[in-house]
Amino acid sequence: MSIINQPKNKHGGFTLLEVLIAMTIFALISLAGVTILDTVIKSEDNSQQRMARLNEIQRAFLIMERDFIQLARRSVRVDGEKPLAGFIHVDIQGFTDSADAIAFVRGGWTNPGLIMPRGDMQSVAYQLNNDTLERWHFNFVDAVAGQEAKKRPLLTQVKQLSFEFYVGKKWQKELTEEMIPQAIAVEVELEDYGVIRREFLLPGDAPESKTNDKGKR
Repeated sequence: MSIINQPKNKHGGFTLLEVLIAMTIFALISLAGVTILDTVIKSEDNSQQRMARLNEIQRAFLIMERDFIQLARRSVRVDGEKPLAGFIHVDIQGFTDSADAIAFVRGGWTNPGLIMPRGDMQSVAYQLNNDTLERWHFNFVDAVAGQEAKKRPLLTQVKQLSFEFYVGKKWQKELTEEMIPQAIAVEVELEDYGVIRREFLLPGDAPESKTNDKGKR
């Protein structure tokens, strides 16, 4: 018997099953890559939003600190009326329209080259309006009747705003005397970070010490 050698096929290909397996593996790898990329992008966006939020909070408190440390011994005048008693006013009508508000006069308002026809004192108020902490001020320290305050939003997502005053070695909610406290505490409740409290030193009045008349000559 003679044996006839059959030529071998030198151009072997992939079977349909192998192609399907390869496509499945490629799809899984692509899906994993897309998922990782989406996670990285979302994480970056969240980091940027959180950083922007922290900057917003820090900037608001820096502005408040700048105003409080330059608080002046001057009364606020509203709508051309006579000056109000005291130096720090909470919930005054005419200047603000919110119960969560504080108003005072600060010095050190820069006026380079005396370009504006005004002094260096400024009537300032902070108030909560539609969950936003706003800073109000007038161009002139004594606002005339009908003049509208300049409003600047400082901090959003604020649920509550409150103040405390350090007088006579203790914190209290109200100021009953015409004096400047040694410090003021600003407490805000935020929707995302909860309650944040900052305390600022003021150019306050030292509490009067009781003298003993028997020690006098």
